[in-house]
Amino acid sequence: MRVITWKRIQDYCNDHPESRAALTAWYKIVKETNFQTYTELKGTFKQVDYVSGFYVFNIGRSCRLIAAVKFRAKLVYVRHVLMHAEYDKGKWKPK
Repeated sequence: MRVITWKRIQDYCNDHPESRAALTAWYKIVKETNFQTYTELKGTFKQVDYVSGFYVFNIGRSCRLIAAVKFRAKLVYVRHVLMHAEYDKGKWKPK
C-alpha cells in the first residue's frame, strides 16, 4: 500500500525517538502489504480499531497512529500520530 504522509511519522519520531523502531516497523509492513479489508488489516495488526471513520493503530507502548485507509486505491493516509494521553482527549476526531 502507499502511505501518505511519512512526514507526520518522522515529525513524531523526532520528538519521541523511543517510538522510531515501532513506527518504522509499522510503515514497512503497511508499505509491503496490499490489504483488501479491515479483517485482513486486523489479522496483521491485532491492535487496530475502527473509530469515528478512521483506523487507530496502537503502536508500541507510547503512541497511536490514526489513518484513513482506502482499500481499493491501496492508500493509507496518516492523519495523526499521538501520545496515548493526546489521543484520549479526542481532539483528533472529526466534529
